[in-house]
Amino acid sequence: MEETKKIVSISKEELATLPAASYQGNIILVDSEEDVSKAIETLSKERIIGFDTETKPSFRRGQSNKVALLQLASDTTCYLFRINRTGLTEPIRQLLENDSIIKVGLSIHDDFHNLNKICELSPCGFIDLQQYVKDYMIVDNSLSRIYGILFDQRISKGQRLTNWEADELSEHQQAYAALDALACIRIYNHLNSGKFNPLTSRHLKDAPEPETH
Repeated sequence: MEETKKIVSISKEELATLPAASYQGNIILVDSEEDVSKAIETLSKERIIGFDTETKPSFRRGQSNKVALLQLASDTTCYLFRINRTGLTEPIRQLLENDSIIKVGLSIHDDFHNLNKICELSPCGFIDLQQYVKDYMIVDNSLSRIYGILFDQRISKGQRLTNWEADELSEHQQAYAALDALACIRIYNHLNSGKFNPLTSRHLKDAPEPETH
């Protein structure tokens, strides 16, 4: 008898029961070229960086906005680059194209596509968690579900559709944006440490039977 395939996955209902995650590190807003240079100089000393972007939502069909915020996080600090004000300056481009620094994100090709609307980029040194987690039998694609599986906490998405081009970002916006980038680096470090065993995860379950036509 063929052995049932196992997967690691968390349902929407299970995720909803988890306590909300919160950002506990430092947050630094970067909205001038001088601040960009200082932030990139510090980040360039890191070996691994969490990566994410935010874009002001558009509610008109066929209309889209450019990336407004770039989040780059170390274990302790997240830098929020307001690139709707600064643009993708040369120091930022050099970091994103530096293959000696690991940048960890999720669904990163969408981010690359949107960043390329601002200026041409050749990103290097990136790891996409959607692909990386497959080696650990995790089949979920969303950041919140992957984080829930590993840390038993839920990342709230309540701020996602807010105005990322606002004159001032609220504390809730800043914390949301920072947590997304930090979550990426935390997931990567946790999996890479060998501490997660999919076969002993409480979210291990039988894979659904493939549909037959």
